[in-house]
Amino acid sequence: MTNLPRTDRNYIVVFVLEEPRYALPLSVVERIVRAVEITLLPKAPEIILGVINMQGQILPVIDIRKRFRLPTREIHLEDHFIIARTPRRNVVLTVDSVVGVREPKSHEMMSAEQVFPFAEYIQGVARIEDNIILINDLDQFLSIDEERMLDLALSTKTE
Repeated sequence: MTNLPRTDRNYIVVFVLEEPRYALPLSVVERIVRAVEITLLPKAPEIILGVINMQGQILPVIDIRKRFRLPTREIHLEDHFIIARTPRRNVVLTVDSVVGVREPKSHEMMSAEQVFPFAEYIQGVARIEDNIILINDLDQFLSIDEERMLDLALSTKTE
């Protein structure tokens, strides 16, 4: 389990899904843990794989592959979970591996609108060491309807 330091700088946590590299702002990442067994959550939105219990807190696990329309696959023991904060709740993202924490220089960063004007869920793009890294906007991962469905499924699970 990796607890991450808090900072005001523009650090990002870089992770891999198959070949592409993605990132989240370090400011929203709580910790990184090895994959564990996921409990199914009936009536949850399609993007939710289930839930895990993290130190007594029930956290929904988001299938980030489904959100980005990547081929789905079974979770492997080598995979990692990124536990991150949204304005409404903590969530878990399943990723193949975490590359590390980087601080892109200003000349390595571009806004999503500059590169992908119609891209959902992307807040920026970094080019570091010849790698294109898509920086995710975690606040956009769940639609309002998905949030409502998840709230209902979680309240049913905890009753």
